Amino acid sequence: MYPMFDRLVALLDARAASYRVLMHDAEGQSARVAEIRGTEPGQGAKAMLCSLKGQAEPYALVILPGDQKLDMKKVGAALGGKKAELVKAETAMELTGCRIGAIPPFVFDERIQLIVDPALTSRYGEIAFNAGRLDASMVLDTQDYLAIAKPQLLDVSQA
Repeated sequence: MYPMFDRLVALLDARAASYRVLMHDAEGQSARVAEIRGTEPGQGAKAMLCSLKGQAEPYALVILPGDQKLDMKKVGAALGGKKAELVKAETAMELTGCRIGAIPPFVFDERIQLIVDPALTSRYGEIAFNAGRLDASMVLDTQDYLAIAKPQLLDVSQA
């Protein structure tokens, strides 16, 4: 019923990652879900699927702290262009198997590159994220996340 959630649990268990699952009411606002999780807003791994403006590809799943805003020019430069934009909800579902808001900070499709703002992984010992569904979160050890996901670290937050 929730293939991405099951895939994440299997991946993290296989890698002996230190994490916990929190079930909660579905919530879309970063600040509110942080409150529910008992974490800081900046620990939230906000996942945004982007492409170059006006183009279908390349794609990047960009992860930044929940208390930051994305700089589309920085993402565009990382993708080899001028400016990025968020993909449509249908495209996000097709590429990730998740609704926008439930996309975890992991990539399972070779067409998508994973970019993580270092502000997320340098500030806290754990990151928190929606685990493929809006009513389930995971809180994961930051070093385990970096070792498993192997993201490209790049400043993509607005200054």
